[in-house]
Amino acid sequence: MSDEHWYEDETGSMVRPYTVTRGRTRPVDGHAIDLMSRVTPLETDAPGSTVDHARAALLELIRRGPRPVVELAADADLPLTVVRVLLGDLAEAGLIRIDPPRRLTSAGPATDPELLREIMQRLKEL
Repeated sequence: MSDEHWYEDETGSMVRPYTVTRGRTRPVDGHAIDLMSRVTPLETDAPGSTVDHARAALLELIRRGPRPVVELAADADLPLTVVRVLLGDLAEAGLIRIDPPRRLTSAGPATDPELLREIMQRLKEL
C-alpha cells in the first residue's frame, strides 16, 4: 500500500458514502443484488478508464476472483448499500456479471463437491 492513503487507514474515508453513489441508494435498472449474489469480472477490451476511483477500486477486488457481494463489501470497507449501487453501475457498464445466489438442492450441501471445495478453500484462507 502506498503512503499516499495513510489518512484513510487511520481516520477513515475522507469521502462520504452518499457522495460516492451520487446520492443513490439503489442500483440503476433495479438490479436485484442479494448478499450472496456472486460477482464475476467480464473480459472486456475497454481499458476501464471510464470508471471513477471508487468503482475502479471495487473492480480490482472483483478481478481477484468471483465472490459474493457480502465479501466485497467487507473487503472494500464500504456499506453494503454503497457496494450494491457501485456493482449496479459496473454491471451496466458491462464490466461485471452478477449471478443470483446458488440455491441448495434437496440433496443438501453435503453432496455438493464444488461447495465443499469452496468451503475448504475459504477455511484455509483464514
